[in-house]
Amino acid sequence: MITERLKKLRESRGLTHTQVAEYLGITRQAYTNYENGDREIKTETLRKLVDFFNTSADYLLGTTDDPSSSTSNVEKPYDSLTEITKYIQQLGIDNMGFFDIEKWKNLSPEDVEEIKKHFDYVVFKAIQNNQK
Repeated sequence: MITERLKKLRESRGLTHTQVAEYLGITRQAYTNYENGDREIKTETLRKLVDFFNTSADYLLGTTDDPSSSTSNVEKPYDSLTEITKYIQQLGIDNMGFFDIEKWKNLSPEDVEEIKKHFDYVVFKAIQNNQK
C-alpha cells in the first residue's frame, strides 16, 4: 500500500525520485527501493515523507484513504523557513548554486539588478502583508 501511495504522491506533484531522495538525504536508488517495496522505511524517514508530501502517516500506511487527513487535531504552527526550503528543494534550486557564494561573484551588473528587483518585490509584499 505504502509503495503505491508514495509513487502516486510523487507523480502527482511532478517530482522525480532524485528530488524526493535529496529532500530525505538519501540516494535516488534508496528512495526507488522504497517505492518498489524493496526496502523498509524507517520511522524517521516516514516522518520526513509525511512532512514533504503534506499528508499523514495514516494515509501512507493505508489506514485512511484521505491524503489530507491528520493523525492529530492539533495544527502545527506555520514555519515559513521550512516551507521555503521545501519549495527550493522541489524546484531543484538547492543544487544550482543558489547558496554558493562563489557563483554569486560571477554575476553581471544586469544579473545583480534583476535580483535586486526580485528582492524589492518580495520585501514590498512582506510589508504589505504585515500592514494588514
